[in-house]
Amino acid sequence: MATTQYKRILLKLSGESLMGNDPFGINRDTIMTIVRQVKEIADLGVQVGIVVGGGNIFRGVSAQAGSMDRATADYMGMMATVMNALALKDAFESVGAKARVQSALSMQQIAETYARPKAIQYLEEHKIVIFAAGTGNPFFTTDTAAALRGAEMGCEVMLKATNVDGVYTADPKKDPAATRYKNVTFNEAIEKKLKVMDTTAFTL
Repeated sequence: MATTQYKRILLKLSGESLMGNDPFGINRDTIMTIVRQVKEIADLGVQVGIVVGGGNIFRGVSAQAGSMDRATADYMGMMATVMNALALKDAFESVGAKARVQSALSMQQIAETYARPKAIQYLEEHKIVIFAAGTGNPFFTTDTAAALRGAEMGCEVMLKATNVDGVYTADPKKDPAATRYKNVTFNEAIEKKLKVMDTTAFTL
């Protein structure tokens, strides 16, 4: 088996990364490409945890801006992440990878409730663990959930996959003058208010 740099990693997948070129929802070809790449990493012996967002289905912040109660909107967004987690689990199993979904909200008919010792056990058994429903609390993003789960699992690194190819000075979809950073520190990201992740996630 090849030597790997990391033993255990946390991958943050934005909901938008599952859309492919579609305007919303889950693009099957895109999700299959993602799971095959993750399976290649897992097959090297790396233990993989995944936190998935829900913005391809429902985004709580956007709904709140449209006058919906923020907590209600966030809970709806959490449910969207569960839908994405189930789709990922199905895709992993279709390529022969063992995967488990743990939800921060109790949904026992469709997913286990998050339990740290059980999640660590699954990782040690080389099962891919997909963490859904964010932190289980409104007002926290799935970026924060990823930083939290990464810390709880003892992951050596957290990697974020989105539909943007790097960290930019501004949103490249909105600002054509935005330039990409080659390297950026946590402090720089916080000080410059870069939108790649929220401040709470960076400080964790």
